[in-house]
Order: sequence, then structure tokens, then C-alpha cells
Amino acid sequence: MNVFGPVPSRRLGKSLGINNIPAKICTYSCVYCQIGRSLKMVGEREEYYSPQMLFAEIKDKVKRAREHNESIDYLTFVPDGEPTLDKSIGELIEMLKPLDIKVAVITNASLIDLPDVRDDLFKADWVSLKVDTVDEAIWRKIDRPHRKLRLDSILKGIKIFAGEFEGHLATETMLVRDLNDRLENIRDVAGFIKELNVSTAYIGVPTRPPAEKWVLPPEESALNTAYHIFVEDQIYVEYLIGYEGNQFAFTGDVEEDILSTTAVHPMREDALNALLEKADSDFSLVERLVAEGKIVVSEYGGNRYYLRRLTLKDADR
Repeated sequence: MNVFGPVPSRRLGKSLGINNIPAKICTYSCVYCQIGRSLKMVGEREEYYSPQMLFAEIKDKVKRAREHNESIDYLTFVPDGEPTLDKSIGELIEMLKPLDIKVAVITNASLIDLPDVRDDLFKADWVSLKVDTVDEAIWRKIDRPHRKLRLDSILKGIKIFAGEFEGHLATETMLVRDLNDRLENIRDVAGFIKELNVSTAYIGVPTRPPAEKWVLPPEESALNTAYHIFVEDQIYVEYLIGYEGNQFAFTGDVEEDILSTTAVHPMREDALNALLEKADSDFSLVERLVAEGKIVVSEYGGNRYYLRRLTLKDADR
């Protein structure tokens, strides 16, 4: 199940997610990650799934979604790990063009100093790059990168990409209390992003259960300050702080929809109920999946979330 949704996206409307990396293989192990700690840290690109296999699965999912009158605004690479670790991502993006749906890639930008990664991302219509900080020490605390990575190289790669990319370029800065929400860090991040001439700069806070339980969103005052600093630097900025809604898509097999979606996108209990109602099912299905150990329950921010249980075996697939 490498394709999930369509799901509601706070950035992209209705998004069909493409999971082109096996479970939780990443260049980072961010403290706030909604999927938990990385199971396998990798610093170099590899070949994972066959692009032909993924294309067939995507094409089928698009067909099924349309049969159920589900709209799709973007085909979005937003896997369990870092999408640009996949050497075949550029080839797959090219294969998707005939479907006549825009392609988005949400990347942590950790490999963007590599020319072949930039070449692959140039093929997308919409790209979001992570910029949590421009401070090496803070970067290592919040994003916990693979030992081979260097922040100065990444920042240079981001500038090169931003100067050449012709699509919609966004950045995303996740603020964590007492890590990167201090005034000086926010000013430095805004100053860097200002040079990129992005279409949108998103400021996010943890809204789903994070990898580390001690992670908290910043105080409202810090969030408000960050917004105004970006505005003062003439950056178009939006928050990613609200719940994205319950419009998760039903594509014919509700159990598959739940398992594939919760592998990369924890679902609130009310969202699950809305999906089950759409599929003419009930919550006993979710209770069975919990009892079978296929999904787990987590509390965060006063809400109950359901997410796919991932193990080290998943990372080796």
C-alpha cells in the first residue's frame, strides 16, 4: 500500500499521497515527526520500489477515486521517510505527467546539495523545502540528521534550487518550544527565506503525536512574533497550525484506506468516524485493527489519534 488518500492537505487541497520510501527510512530523525523516530538512518540515495510498480498503483488509485467522485488536486510525494532518497523519483514524476494532475514533493531538503536531486525536483510542479533553522547546533537538536550531512551544504543547495526552479516553491518551518522558537533563530530563518523568493512560507507547529513526548508547540506569543517577523521581511507566510478537516477519501476498501493513510498521516478519531460513515462501516473495524496490533492509539493536544504500527521489519522491506 504505497499510495494513500486522497486526504485533506492544509497546503494542497485534496492530495493523493505517494509513499515511495519503505517505512521510516530517512536522512533525519526529527524530534517532532508524526511517524516516530526513524527506524533506519540513510545518507545516500538508493533504489527502493520499481517506478513502474508505483505508477500502476497510482494510476489504479486515481481511477478508483474518480469512480467514487473523489477529486484529486495533487499527486504528492510525502512518504514515511525522505522522498529524495529514492533514485527513481524523477523517472516516476515523468511517468505521472499523462495523468494530468499536478505533482508535489514535500522534502526535508537534506539532499538538495546534490545536482541529481535538484534535477529530479525541477520536474515537479510544487516543492516544499524544510528550513527549521539555519543554526548548526539547533539543526542537530531538532532534526537530528544523518552524520554525513552538513547544514551549510544544504543551505547552499536550497539557494541554487530556488534560483532555478520554475514551479511553486514553498518552505516549511516547524517551531518547537525552547528549541527553535527564540527570536534570534526566527529572525535568521526569515532572513534566509527572504532571499529565496518563495511563493509561500509555512510556519508549522506539532499538531499530531510527535516522536518525542516532551515536544511542545511554541507559546502563542512566539508564534505571533514569528508570523510578524516573516511579514516584515515581505515574505508571504501562512500558518500550518489548524486541523485539516475530516474529508478523507473512501476508494472502495475502507480497511486498506485506513491502514495506508495512518502509515503516514495519523487520523483523529472524528476523522475516522467520518470515513467509516462514508464507507457504510462502523468503529468496530477500527477496534479490530487495534486489537490485531495493526494500528495504535495515541493522545495528543486533547485529541485521540490512530496511526499505523511500524516496526524495524517495515524499514527493511
